[in-house]
Amino acid sequence: MIEFKKVSFAYETGKEVIRDLSFTIRGGEAVGLIGANGAGKSTVMKLLLGLLFGEGEIISAGLRLDKANLPLIRRKTGFILQDSDDQMFMPTVYDDMMFAPLNYGMTKEEAERRVDEVLERLELQALKHSYNHKLSGGEKKMAAIATILAMEPETILMDEPTAALDPYNRRLIIRRINGLSQTKLIASHDLDMILDTCERVILLSEGRIAADGKAEEVLRDKALLEANHLELPLSLSRR
Repeated sequence: MIEFKKVSFAYETGKEVIRDLSFTIRGGEAVGLIGANGAGKSTVMKLLLGLLFGEGEIISAGLRLDKANLPLIRRKTGFILQDSDDQMFMPTVYDDMMFAPLNYGMTKEEAERRVDEVLERLELQALKHSYNHKLSGGEKKMAAIATILAMEPETILMDEPTAALDPYNRRLIIRRINGLSQTKLIASHDLDMILDTCERVILLSEGRIAADGKAEEVLRDKALLEANHLELPLSLSRR
């Protein structure tokens, strides 16, 4: 579903952010992408969407990433941004959820049916006609997920999905993430959330892979995490 083959990228000549990066994510996997600030997590996400182009080969949503495949890759891939205000650009939740299906050629009736199905699945029917600017942080994050699911993507990329949420909404988001069957790549500093939602972790350090393995094994390795400027998840440090 996703593959990087010796991928490198530099924002400035001679300053590589991603260096000869190779990994594979199978369809249906939930993978956490972790690392200190500047490790290259956001760059990986942007490369997968064709927002950036580097050296090497990328398979995204099962397709070779090139300009010819880019429209289909973006149709198959949902990207949940860290700041929901950057994602929710229409007046209401309904308007935002209808936007992509209508633009992909669905009839209004088909799009409305899909919107209602997604809202029911996420238990968000009460937000359907809510104005985005009046939503709480947790509601807006849930609405952003609903907007992406209305596209019926095969792959979902998430950038810090629990950032700035209170404990209740954080747990709610985790439950919703665990209920998604799509291939998921989740970039976050919230290692407890990664432990709760991902069976595998890729640890980046200076654009390279420092570790790639089962989430609990990587996230309980205190020496490894500290060497890469991270700390044990709270749930593991108490054991």
